Amino acid sequence: MTSPTPHDDDGAADSPAPPARRVMIALLTPLFAALMSISIVNVALPAIETGLGAGSSDLQWVLSGYALAFGVALVPAGRAGDLWGRRRFFLVGVAFFGAASLLCALAPTPMVLNLARVLMGIGAGLLTPQIIGMIQRLFSGAARGRAYGLMSTVIGVAVAAGPAIGGLIIDVAGEDVGWRLTFLINVPLTLLAFVLAALWLPRPTEDVGPAAARRGLGALDPLGVVLLSGAVVLIMLPFIQFRSAVGAAIGLAGAALMGLWVLWERRLGRRSAEAPMVDLSLFTWPSYTLNTLVLSLYFLGMPAVWAIVAVYVQQGLGHGALMAGLVTLPSAVMVMLLSAQVGRRVESSGPVMLLLGTILSVISMLGLAGATALIGTGTGGLWLIGVALALNGISQALIIPSAQTLSMQDVPHRMAGAAGGVAQTSQRLFTAVGIAGVTGAYFTIAALADHHTAMLVGSLTIAACMLTSVVGAVFAARRARRAAMTS
Repeated sequence: MTSPTPHDDDGAADSPAPPARRVMIALLTPLFAALMSISIVNVALPAIETGLGAGSSDLQWVLSGYALAFGVALVPAGRAGDLWGRRRFFLVGVAFFGAASLLCALAPTPMVLNLARVLMGIGAGLLTPQIIGMIQRLFSGAARGRAYGLMSTVIGVAVAAGPAIGGLIIDVAGEDVGWRLTFLINVPLTLLAFVLAALWLPRPTEDVGPAAARRGLGALDPLGVVLLSGAVVLIMLPFIQFRSAVGAAIGLAGAALMGLWVLWERRLGRRSAEAPMVDLSLFTWPSYTLNTLVLSLYFLGMPAVWAIVAVYVQQGLGHGALMAGLVTLPSAVMVMLLSAQVGRRVESSGPVMLLLGTILSVISMLGLAGATALIGTGTGGLWLIGVALALNGISQALIIPSAQTLSMQDVPHRMAGAAGGVAQTSQRLFTAVGIAGVTGAYFTIAALADHHTAMLVGSLTIAACMLTSVVGAVFAARRARRAAMTS
């Protein structure tokens, strides 16, 4: 296959050539489904509770089981794709995700639904790092920035539009059938994605890393997989289930296991650069470490926005699932309009756009707090929330393609899948912490006071989380400036 880079002689140097379009469509269709599945469930939870007789613990696992499995699968899947072919594992992940979505739609009990959600998370974890690895290998220069810009567009639209799509489905089909359709919608998407990937993505012989000759499972670093997977589970569990002294002990055990994983990977790395699951030299590149940190800190706050807005609009303001979804659409529109444009300019202005985006994210959350305060006094409406979320969409369009492209600019192709998996795992961990903390505070304050106060505190808490990403972006911008001066 011809490398999907822009043609200079087709009259549209800034537009990807047809092979590039095909590659990106094949890669991003299942990513849309995987990320939409994170937020679409927010508006479906009341219907699931009624339809299956699910309890609060069951509903928590509907949200968190997916995130947990997603986070556990990312790094091993990225490493496996680097070793034995990203196309192969991408196809497996797409098929796995689609089959698990069908099982969710047909689930007769909360237990079956939660098991299927875990399987969905595994499928999403299998396919996601392959996308980053293939973009890293198949694109370069400005074309890579555009590719990550398109990826950011899909991420933003999927997460922001998920509640609107779910609300529309439930409103039209009714609660009993509607919540099942929010999972069933993934089946045709993944079927289409599987066919397109089989037709358009590079064949296995064109998409295999230099270490692929080592076919045994030992090349995957089995002990490293066990240590990292156990660490991720133990670190995330306290934010999902055990919010007590027991949870703190579990989290500390996870941190200790993460330390053992680092020591093991370092030991293997001394033996051979290709032996460990993750070559820790990855973190000696400031571009990777700093920009991955900025994006992770951003995810500490951003996903929690959709969770508390869905609850506030439905339970606090008395609107239906459809309205709870529609209020998030301005964010999706801003991401759709801007992300690709940002991707085109990352090479020249990436650090500046990243810093601007993080600052704007804080402003958007302060705006959301102000909107809540006005609505609480009866002088505002839902449109104020939409405006605040539109600002959030602009910040997201500036942050994600900039940080993603800048973080991968020095990563060699042979490590791209594992590097993407590490970055995505970090984002999942920070997301779990942020959602647990913000939603926990929201429900506690709503029970003690009211939903307006809970939403106000929640918005300010997210603003504080976003502020940490501003600090990280400042350091990343300074490092980029020093690198430019010495190059």
